[in-house]
Amino acid sequence: MHPMLNTAVKAARRGAAIINRASFDLDRIKVTEKKPNDFVTEVDQAAEQAIIEVLKSAYPDHAILAEESGASSNLHDENDNVWIIDPLDGTTNFIHGFPQYCVSIALQQRGQITQAVVYDPTRNDLFTATKGAGAYLNEKRIRVTKRDKIADALIGTGFPFRAGDDIDEYLKVFKIMTQSCAGLRRPGSAALDLAYVACGRLDGFFEKGLQPWDMAAGSLLITESGGIMGTFDGESDYLYKGDVIAGTPKVFAQMVSLLSPYAK
Repeated sequence: MHPMLNTAVKAARRGAAIINRASFDLDRIKVTEKKPNDFVTEVDQAAEQAIIEVLKSAYPDHAILAEESGASSNLHDENDNVWIIDPLDGTTNFIHGFPQYCVSIALQQRGQITQAVVYDPTRNDLFTATKGAGAYLNEKRIRVTKRDKIADALIGTGFPFRAGDDIDEYLKVFKIMTQSCAGLRRPGSAALDLAYVACGRLDGFFEKGLQPWDMAAGSLLITESGGIMGTFDGESDYLYKGDVIAGTPKVFAQMVSLLSPYAK
C-alpha cells in the first residue's frame, strides 16, 4: 500500500472510531441545521478534527479542504497536495440510526486525485485506490460490473434538498431514470454510492449539486475499477461543477444520453 494511502486509511479509521462510539448513544448527540435538511453534528466535527490531526502529523505542509472546517490557509498557495475530506458522509442517516454512511478521504496532487479511501464503519468495508494501481475492497481487487444495458442496471442517486434546488426538474429526471433502468436506489451517502458502483453493487449513479468532498475519493474508485465518471453532458470537470454521472462504460454512455438535456 502506498505510504500516503496508508496514512489516509489510518486517518479514516481514527475518524470512524469516534463515529462508532457516538452511534451507541444517538440521543445525546447535538445536531445543528446548517441549511434546510442539511445537518451537522458534533460527531462530524470531532471526526474531522481527528482525521486532520493524523494527516497533518504525517504531512504538515499539505493543504486541507474539508466539509466542516473548510479550506486551510495554505490551500491557495499553489499547494500541490490537498486532502479532500468528508468526515461523515450521510449525516442524516447517522442521526437516525440508519446504517448507511462513511468516511471519505482523497488526496489531490497537482489537480489529480491520486489516493482515495472510503470507509464504511457499520460494515467494516474499506474501499481504497491509488491512481494507476487499481481499486480494492478489503484488500481484494474490485471492478465495475459488465452490465451494458441501462434497462438491466441498478442505479443509485441522491435527491436535492438545498434551498434553490429545482425539485420539479429533478422529478422529471427521476421519472426518466425510473422508466429506463431496472431499479433506482437513494441510500443517502454519495461517497458510498460511488464505492458501490466501483465494486459492482450498483451499475451506475447520478446526482446534482454535489461538493468535491462528496465525490473526490469515489471518483478514483470508479476510474480505477474500470468505470467512467463525468458531468451530465459527459465532460470531465465534475469535481467542482457538482453534477455527476458514474457507471460502467456502456451504462455511463446511456445515462449521458438521457441526462444531458439537464446539464448545467
